Order: sequence, then C-alpha cells, then structure tokens
Amino acid sequence: MKHVIIGNGPTGLVAAETLRRLQPDAEIALIGDEKEPPYSRMAIPYFLQGNIAEGGTHLRKAHDHYAKHKIHLIEGRVAKVDPAAKQIEFSSGERLPYDKLLIATGSRPIMPPVPGIDLPNVHTCWTIEDARAIAAKAKPGSRVLQLGAGFIGCIIMEALAARGVTLTVVEMGDRMVPRMMTAKAGAMIKAWVEAKGVAVHCNAAITAVTQKDGALSVKLSTGGELAADLVICAAGVRPNIEFLAGSGIAMGRGISVDNQMRTSVADIYAAGDVTEAPGFHTGKPELNAIQPNAVDQARVAAHNMAGGASSSGGSLAINVLDTLGMISTSFGQWQGVPAAEGGSGVERVDEARHCYLSLQFKDDILIGATSIGWTAHVGALRGLVQTQAPLGEWKARLLADPTQFMVAYLATAQKAA
Repeated sequence: MKHVIIGNGPTGLVAAETLRRLQPDAEIALIGDEKEPPYSRMAIPYFLQGNIAEGGTHLRKAHDHYAKHKIHLIEGRVAKVDPAAKQIEFSSGERLPYDKLLIATGSRPIMPPVPGIDLPNVHTCWTIEDARAIAAKAKPGSRVLQLGAGFIGCIIMEALAARGVTLTVVEMGDRMVPRMMTAKAGAMIKAWVEAKGVAVHCNAAITAVTQKDGALSVKLSTGGELAADLVICAAGVRPNIEFLAGSGIAMGRGISVDNQMRTSVADIYAAGDVTEAPGFHTGKPELNAIQPNAVDQARVAAHNMAGGASSSGGSLAINVLDTLGMISTSFGQWQGVPAAEGGSGVERVDEARHCYLSLQFKDDILIGATSIGWTAHVGALRGLVQTQAPLGEWKARLLADPTQFMVAYLATAQKAA
C-alpha cells in the first residue's frame, strides 16, 4: 500500500504517524513545499517573541524521527492531482503514484487587493521565512501596523508587543476577534489592548500603501493616514485548493468531505484547514480552521485510508486565546441561535474584574459559550457543549447564575454515567 500525503504540517504529520502505526509495512510519502522540516505555524509567534529558537517550531525534534518511522519526506509543490491515473504531478512535471491520497494543504494568508500591498516591508506572518524577515525589522520603537485582529492576528500582535514595537492594529470588523467573540467580549478585549498601549482601529480597512519620507504611509477607509516602518497582513486565510482544478474533487470554499474525511473521488481523502466538513451542531459544511479539529480529522482519515471505519463527530469551534494577558475562550455556537429555533442565552459582565461569561442554549442543551477572565474549570464549558447533555433543571439555574457551569457539568456528567 502506498500512501501519499500532500501537506506536512500538523495534520499531515499526525496522519502519517497514525498510518505508520496501523500499517507498519506501507509506503508513506509526506510532501511539503518549504525548505524546512515539518513545523508548526502556531509556534511562529513564540519564535518571534524570542521564547524559542527556530528548532523549537519543529513538530518533531529528533533528527532521525522520519527515517526511524519510515516516513519519506519530499520537498516539492504539487500542481495537479490525476485521479484517473492515481498520480499527483509536481510543478517540475515529475509524477508520483498513490494507492490512497490525503490532501492536507491547509490555508494561506489573504492579501487585500489594495495598491502598494506588494511593497517592501509589507509582510504576512505565515511561514518561518516570514518570521525571519519580521524579526529583522521589528525592533524596539519600530512603527508597526498590523491589518487584522482575528484569532491569528491577536497571536501575532502578542509577539510584536513583546518585541517593544509601537503597534497599531486595523480591523475591518466592529470589534476584535469578531469570528470568536460576542460584541461585548470583543469590545472588552479592545479596551484591554488599548490600555496596554496598542492603538486599535475597528470598522476600518486599508485602502492603499505608499512609500513616503523613507517609510510606509497607510491610508484607511475611515479617511485617516498612518505612518509605519513595517506592515503585517493578518487579514484571514483561505484554503489551498486551486491546484485541484480539473481533478473532479467536489469543492465549495474548501474541499467537501464527509465525516470519514472522504472526498467525492474514490481513494482521496482530505483533512484540516483545507476541508469544508460537516459541522458538529448543524451537520452542514463548515470551514473551521483550528488545530484540534485538524488533528482529529487527520486521525480519522488515516484510519479509513488504512481500511478502518472511523468517523468524526463533526467540526466544532474550540478557541482559547491569550491577548496580552487577557485569557478568552469560545466554544461551539457561541453566537447562539434565534429564539424561533429554541435559542436562549445569558450574559454576565464584570468589567472591573475583566470578566465576562456568555452561555447559549438550544432548548435545554448548551450549544455555545464565550468567556473572558475565566481560567479555572473552563474546560467544563467545552465539555457541556461537546457532550450535548440535556440540562433539565440546570438550564434555569444557569440562566440565573451562569458562573455555576462547573457544578452543572459535574451534575449532568454524573447523571449521564
């Protein structure tokens, strides 16, 4: 059996290692298009902060790990998938056959289509090469403008602030982390960040970047103009699927997969950020680019590629973020559902203590939660969402006092047992 995996990030590597455990004699090829050993993009901010060396970003530290596990690392960019011939084609024209194929090509940063976005000193922060360039330029006192205050943007912001730069963040949404936090929670994070010395412009976009007086001049949709020595784009990501044109693989915004991570083409699977997978609550196709889902999907795909019968429970939002010392989380359908669909919710705000809690229900099941400032037992929120346990009388208690979520979790877990 010959397994080929396109993409050597955490998703691809977990799949390769799972396949090796399940099929000791199979051939396994793991393909990446960078000149680096497999590494974690989520570790890049820690490298920027100086907390780890480049080697600390590597997914496996032992130099002989891949040889020991008989995982063949290949550097190259895949340009085409040919299901009829059961081959992939590299940009060099070379072809590689497969019996089972896993597409784990992840995402890439979105660059806004504005004049000057390709000027020197305008960067994304997505690869180790990006991080090296930023580290060389983001010196103490440097004026840095970051576009985007989503989940990834806030992690990058943390690293930049640690480098002592003068930082300005521009976010198109009406709040920080708009795809993770409620309006009130996002506003609390914004106030916290501004108190730490970071300027934040919401409801704003970049309209042009020009060179002026030896620096960059960034025009905003709100009419302002900001000077910067360095501009970093963290305006979101989109799945890497363009190379699949003509393959016959069904795609929406990402690769369409079922709960077994099967695509529409036999013997081709997909996992991770590149997929549009059934949602945990809705069962409808969702893009959910977070590592816990990606790793779960990798294991499911590997088991099925090896002839097993594994199934994912569905893509679930699981977000935990540290923003300059403010811990926030969101799980599941944190934004809630309409009352006409059985939705209800409760919100508790304590701005003086920088604490916030939102619980969202559908009938008597907790379907989503958002928190700020809660670190003790916060996993119970995820547990309540993920188990979908009927709360019964506990729903009324939580609506009256949402801080009792840990007690509710223990009570419902005991009842279920």
